[in-house]
Amino acid sequence: MSEKPNPIQMQKFLGGMEYPASKDQIVEHAKSKGADEAVLDGLKAIPDREYNGPNAVSQAFS
Repeated sequence: MSEKPNPIQMQKFLGGMEYPASKDQIVEHAKSKGADEAVLDGLKAIPDREYNGPNAVSQAFS
């Protein structure tokens, strides 16, 4: 099993993200920035809701 990426790794793929954003928008943005499968899987696991900024995403991701 691969190790879960940390929120700092995840944040570098969310640079330039406009908030508020839905989970699907966040996953698509990270994918467009070249996020690897571990980061994408972590983002796909966050609750499906609107996020008002990167800190909210990090909290859900941890």
